[in-house]
This record gives sequence, C-alpha cells and structure tokens, in this order.
Amino acid sequence: MGNTGQKALIIGAGPAGLTAAFELLERSQVQPIVLEKSDSFGGISRTVRYKGNRIDIGGHRFFSKSDRVMDWWKRVMPVEGDAHSITYQGKTREVAGSGPIDATKEDRVMLVRNRKSRIYFLRQFFDYPIQLTGDTLKALGAVRTVRIGVSYVAAMIQQIMPEESLEDFLINRFGRELYLTFFKSYTEKVWGVPCDQISAEWGAQRIKGLSITKAITHFVKKAFAGKPSGDISQKGTETSLIEKFLYPKYGPGQLWEYVAEDVAQRGAVVRKGLNVVKVHTDGWRVTSIDAQDEATGAIEKIEADYFFSTMPMQELVRALDCPVPENVRSVSEGLIYRDFITVGVLLKKLKVLEQTESGSKLLRDNWIYVQEPDVQVGRMQIFNNWSPYLLEDPEKVWIGLEYFCYETDAIWKLSDADMIALATREMVHIGVIDAVDVLDACVIRVPKTYPAYFGAYERFDELKDWISQFENLFLVGRNGMHKYNNQDHSMLTAMTAVDNIIAGRKDKANLWEVNTEMEYHESKDGK
Repeated sequence: MGNTGQKALIIGAGPAGLTAAFELLERSQVQPIVLEKSDSFGGISRTVRYKGNRIDIGGHRFFSKSDRVMDWWKRVMPVEGDAHSITYQGKTREVAGSGPIDATKEDRVMLVRNRKSRIYFLRQFFDYPIQLTGDTLKALGAVRTVRIGVSYVAAMIQQIMPEESLEDFLINRFGRELYLTFFKSYTEKVWGVPCDQISAEWGAQRIKGLSITKAITHFVKKAFAGKPSGDISQKGTETSLIEKFLYPKYGPGQLWEYVAEDVAQRGAVVRKGLNVVKVHTDGWRVTSIDAQDEATGAIEKIEADYFFSTMPMQELVRALDCPVPENVRSVSEGLIYRDFITVGVLLKKLKVLEQTESGSKLLRDNWIYVQEPDVQVGRMQIFNNWSPYLLEDPEKVWIGLEYFCYETDAIWKLSDADMIALATREMVHIGVIDAVDVLDACVIRVPKTYPAYFGAYERFDELKDWISQFENLFLVGRNGMHKYNNQDHSMLTAMTAVDNIIAGRKDKANLWEVNTEMEYHESKDGK
C-alpha cells in the first residue's frame, strides 16, 4: 500500500483492536491510534491479577480452525521450545517485550494444554459433550437413557423446520429429551430468557456442526486411534471436541499486553483511559472522534482516515453526530447485553477429587458447566489446569466461579463480601468445596460480556445495513458487531477489515461472513 501519512483510529484494545493495529503496521503504511477506555489491554481476554494470582475471565482456549489465526498466535508468542522471532510477509524480526509480566524470553511462550470439560448435574460429572460410556449411562439411569434415545431418533426422522429459535436448533440436533436434560436449564441460566425466545442464529454460530452423531463418531475414533498424534491443528475435529489447545504461560492477557507493547514500540499510538463520547461524520464518512479522559474529564478531538470500532454498537450509535433514522435507533436501543461476574476463590483443596490408580488428585477439568438448577453459579474454572503459572502457590487450588446476569439484577449489586459468601454457600451446597478450605477470594464484574440474540435482534439487519454505509468505518470484534465471536473470530474480522483497506474494497459483506461458515472461512480466504 503506497499511501503515507494516513492514520487509523481504533476504538478498543481487545483482540480485534490490537490485531487491527498489528496488521496495519505489518502490511501497510497506515499509523494505528489505539484508544482503550479501561486501564488494561485484552478486553474480556485480559488477565486480572489478584495477590500474585491471575484470573482468565471466561476461559480462553487459543485454538482456531483458521490457519491464519493459529499462525498469527504462534508468530507473536511461540510455542514453548520454538524460536522467539516473527517471520511475517517475508520479514523476520526479534519480538519486543520486557513488560511487567515477562522478565525473560522464556516466559513469552505458549503452553500446549489438554482440554477437559465436564457437566456437573445430579451431583455427578458427565463428559462434555455427552459420550455413551458406561458411567454416563449409569448416571442417567435406564429410563432416562431410553427416553433420550427414542427422542433423538424421532428428531432425526421429523426435523423442526424452519428453525426459528435456539430451542428448535437444539432439538433438531439432540432430540427433545436430551435438550431438556442438558441444554435448556443451563442455557436459560446463562441468558436469563427461555430458549424459544433466543434466535437460532446463536446456535449456528456457537455450536456449529456439533451433534450426537459427531460426538459418538469422535468417541469411537478416539477409542481405536491409540496414542494421540499431538497435532495441535486438529483440523478434522469439531471445535467443541478438540482435545488440545495453546495457552499463554501467564494467561490470555499476557499475549495482548505484549501485542500492545510491540505495536507501540513500532510506531502505533496506544493510549489507555480514553472513552470515545462523540463520533463526527461528513456524509457517509467518519472524520474524527471526541475522546474523554476518564481521570480528568478533558475532551480531545482526534482525526483519522480510517476508523475501527469495537465499542458496543448501542454506544456507537448514541455517539454519532449525524441524524440516525428512527427505525435504526430503535433497533440499537433494543439491543440487549448479558453481564458477567467471576468470583476468584483460593482454596486449600477441592472436596471433589479425581480418583486414579495412584490415588485422589485434583480434577483435570479446565472448566465445569454447573447445570444444577438449585444454584445460580453457571460455570467453574480450575485455573491450575489452564496454566500452573496462574497461581502464586501451585500447591493451592485457584478457581473461578462464573455468574451470568444483568446490571439491573440484585446479584450484580451485591457487595463483594456478599457475593463471595453467596458463591461459597452455593459450592458447599452442591458438594464441591468445604467452607473451611476457603483461603481468600475476589470479585470481578464485567458489563456487556455477551451480546444477546433476542430483544431487538430480530431486526438487526436494519442497523447493520445502515451503519455499513459509512465507507471508512469498520465494525470488528464481539461488541463492535454485536456478534457472539470467540477471540479468533474477532481477530479474523480485524484481519479482514485490513485486507479490505489494502485492497481498496468498499463492500464490507465479508466482515459479517466471519463466524458463519463451518470452517471459519477456511475454505475461502482463511489461509
């Protein structure tokens, strides 16, 4: 790209925003200006520190079906034992980094981790996805197992068409009985509304090709495959069934803090504590933004040639200085976001343990879906199993208890002490911990974590089509597009936006196609 002196203003320093900055520096002569509202990098992929321990908000497996993303991660933060340099676009350079986490190059690495997730239901553990093992059948009982089998066959014979809701989507793939047993209550715990009010598009993006048939096929292949190959790409495996993933030594925030440091050293302007409060336009072009200093309240106007937005679409529309059609504003104001609370709990030990031939050991799960209806907690992470370096003392057990809510809910407004007490009571109640083993705890509240597929979402195209007319404005990332993207999808939207700038492409349809195809665009332009 031959143009010089151009600037791209990037709102938000999460995976999408920082990927956009990195890609612009590597592949163009456009200078990125990254504005982050908070005091940290990584968005919801940041790592939160508490008394020497680290919390991964929501759990971030570094795995993608896109070679482009996998290669990007490994270039920026090599797998343990690989060389510490980046080869990109035919150029090799030593990676930067001497930040607050990384004292040595040996710390700037990806670990290869084993994936294990289970469901906790009926005070028992079930493999996730459900597998037809003897333990599973015993735990379900003969009557429930027969009902599940019969309803699955019935669903295969007579599909619900068209799929108008997430309930339809799940019943078509798993049968009504399995849906009622393992999907309905947990999904409604997460979203706070009935499954028949959630768009089927959520299932198409999050569950993609997973079904009982694929889960059984994977289980059979695994049983007869012998020793695993160790291939981290796992290209032939459904995403929900992958068994290994990459993980930064000190959590996801380590990688994004490192990318922020790297792009700043190479000429990007990276600033924290600035909130975009006004977006100025001239026709169908954005010309500048007003950013407010969160500490002083001072307003600063910043001009640029290109604009990337990862801020919630609702907030972006409110910030536009141009007339917004009433129908578009109505959709924007009707968008709903689900909020998130993590309670980090440091323990002497868990009450439930893994029984092995050599004795009782810590559960090997990365996270456990808590589907018990008599508690509000939705999921439990065991940080020891993500990386032992997330703990100050690896002999302790460091867990994250996750709650899904709205900012208007009573649970969101609880004091930290009351929230910790609630989490402790619930985990004692379902038999996972003993209260006497709790050593310390903290609470992290994250607003607008999950863009919801209900409310005004059924009219979302009215908003998307209107705002896409701003020719130099690129919506990327999860909240930027009001799309439930994983971080690899968010990164791909940023990469695609930079592709468009370099190619001079005006049509933005390819941004919205990310995370709609089964292979994340791999069959077209993912490589």
